[in-house]
Amino acid sequence: MEIVVKDVPVHYRESGSGMPVLAIHGWFSAHQEIAGFLEPFFAGRPGYRRIYPDLPGMGRTPAPDSINSSDDLLDLMLGLVDRLIGAEPFLVVGHSYGGYLARAIANRRPGQVAGLALVCPMTTTEYEHWQTPEHVVIHTSGDLSSLDPQLAGDFRNYFVVHTPATLSRFQEAVVPVLGQNDSAGLERIDAGGGLRTAPEAGAAYTRPTLFLLGRQDSTVGYADQWRLLEHYPRATFAVLDRAGHALPHEQPTLLDALLAEWLDRVAESSAQGK
Repeated sequence: MEIVVKDVPVHYRESGSGMPVLAIHGWFSAHQEIAGFLEPFFAGRPGYRRIYPDLPGMGRTPAPDSINSSDDLLDLMLGLVDRLIGAEPFLVVGHSYGGYLARAIANRRPGQVAGLALVCPMTTTEYEHWQTPEHVVIHTSGDLSSLDPQLAGDFRNYFVVHTPATLSRFQEAVVPVLGQNDSAGLERIDAGGGLRTAPEAGAAYTRPTLFLLGRQDSTVGYADQWRLLEHYPRATFAVLDRAGHALPHEQPTLLDALLAEWLDRVAESSAQGK
C-alpha cells in the first residue's frame, strides 16, 4: 500500500483491525523484517491493527532531497500517524533505529501513544559514544549448509546464535530486505544528524513501556539504554543472554512473552485511564 505524506509516497503494509500499532524498522532494513517477527506474535492476539511503513531510503519508500535528517523522518512518521490513525490512541513498536524514532514519537504525542515497545533500540546517532561489546558467536549447531555463501557474511555479522532455526529466520525476514536501500539517500540523512530534541527531553513518559535488549548486541549494545530508564517509570527492562542485535530472531519465545505482558499492561493502564 502507499500513501503520500508531505509529498513523499510512503510504502506500508497493514494487517488486522483494532487498536493501531505503528511498527518501525531499523536502519538499512525495511518493513518486512519487523513484520517478520511481529506478525507471528499478533496472529494469536486479535484486536490490533498493525501498520508497517518503509522509512525513506529503505524498502519501497524513496528518499527525496527534502528528507535530510532524522527530524525529517520523525516529521514524516508523525504525518503518517495523522493520515492513517488520526487522533485515536495507538501503540508504537521500534526495532534499532526504529526504537529511536519510536521514543521521539512518544515524546511528541505522550497523550496519544498508549504504550511503547523498544527492541534493541538505538540511543542516539552519535555512534562513536556507544558502549558495545565485541561481536562474538556464542552458539553454533546443526546443519547450516543451506546458507548462501554470498550471504554468509551478513548472517555471521548479525546473528550470535547460528542454528537451523536462526538461519531460517534470517532467510525469511532479513534476506528480503537486503539491497533495498538507497545508499546515497541514507548517507545524506545520516549526515543531517540526530534529532534536535532528544526523545527523553521534557516530561517523563508514564505509559507502559518495554525495553528488550541483547546481552551480546555489538551494534547498539545494552548499557547505554539503562541511562534512559528514569524517563520511563512504567518500563520493564530486560537484557537477554544468547541474543545480539538480531534478538527478535534469536529469542522469539521470550520476545513473544514479554510483548504479551506489555500488551496486558497497556490494556490495564488504558482501562484505568493511566
